[in-house]
Amino acid sequence: MNFQVDFLSFFVIQVDGKEGQGGKSYKHYATMDDYDYDESDVKKFLDGEFARISKRKVEKNPSTEQAPTKIGRFIVEPEHELSSNPNFNMFARLRAAEDKEDFKNACDDLVRMYLDTSAVRGGALIIVQATLNTHSDDPFIFVLKCDFEPKIARITESSLVSEVEMAISARNMKSIMYPYMLEEGMNDEWELKIHQSSHARYFEDFLKFVTYEQSMPEIVNEHVMGFVQNYVETKWPDASNEERQQEERDLELWAASEKRDLQGKWDPLQVVEAAQHIVELKPEIEVRFKLDDTVVRGLLSDFGAKLHITKLHDRYALIIEGDAFTFEKGFSPIELLQPESFETVAERLKEKRQYENEGMDGDTPPW
Repeated sequence: MNFQVDFLSFFVIQVDGKEGQGGKSYKHYATMDDYDYDESDVKKFLDGEFARISKRKVEKNPSTEQAPTKIGRFIVEPEHELSSNPNFNMFARLRAAEDKEDFKNACDDLVRMYLDTSAVRGGALIIVQATLNTHSDDPFIFVLKCDFEPKIARITESSLVSEVEMAISARNMKSIMYPYMLEEGMNDEWELKIHQSSHARYFEDFLKFVTYEQSMPEIVNEHVMGFVQNYVETKWPDASNEERQQEERDLELWAASEKRDLQGKWDPLQVVEAAQHIVELKPEIEVRFKLDDTVVRGLLSDFGAKLHITKLHDRYALIIEGDAFTFEKGFSPIELLQPESFETVAERLKEKRQYENEGMDGDTPPW
């Protein structure tokens, strides 16, 4: 995938203090057309970056809330056109530029808007109009942000080693690509793709009129809370019922807790039915939890089929079914096991719990 650069503007942003708390300013270094770019060192620096950005995998509903790469969609009021969105108009102006002066002026406006971003840091901001001539003459816009790397050193004849004051690196480059390329030759002018560090929200703060789809954890949380609310309303139709109000308070505390215990409110069939609704949205969605110090990770669709939770007197037991074990890395004596029958293990566990509950300290355990 070979992008032809039509225009490129290179800016340096200076920020006093940390996290954009001090004064902010920018300096325009150069605006190039395709001929200037082909002869510049910037071409070597950006070589291959446009293809990497366009090919970077992204999900509309990421598997994590902190996904670094997202698809954004321009927000418009019902029955309004894309041209009513200020962020779209900014990109449209950049795409429409036909000479260096027009492109530089459009870039100036973008940089000034970017300086208002709360988490902005010093570095290079590079704005590019580029064309994928093999598919269409419609240009793409790339906005590339490279933070300063103050600890990078270079070798010089005079001092042997010196620090580069304003070195930049493509290693942690943040980027915007507009329009979003669903696949080669197929673009969506309503959408763009952003890539940024998971702990920063440079571009989400910058693009105030762009929305992003929920991550799968957010969707699952929303569905589960919907099931919970439906359960409460069905069991206690009267909103003034004291039991219902207490249940709602308990569930509110449960939902707000970072570490949660098994609630014991629904029977297995209710849980399987609720899980099925979520699995329909994303069949490969995972479930993770801990039983004491044992970490369990599997598919939500396996609950009730291959993964079972049960009670053993006053403790919990977990049953996992499968066709074969796979061991990795270091050897373990468990790999040499000849498994007992399920009935034998279940009986031994019941005897063990009975022995412990009766406090037979002086007796010889029966297992």
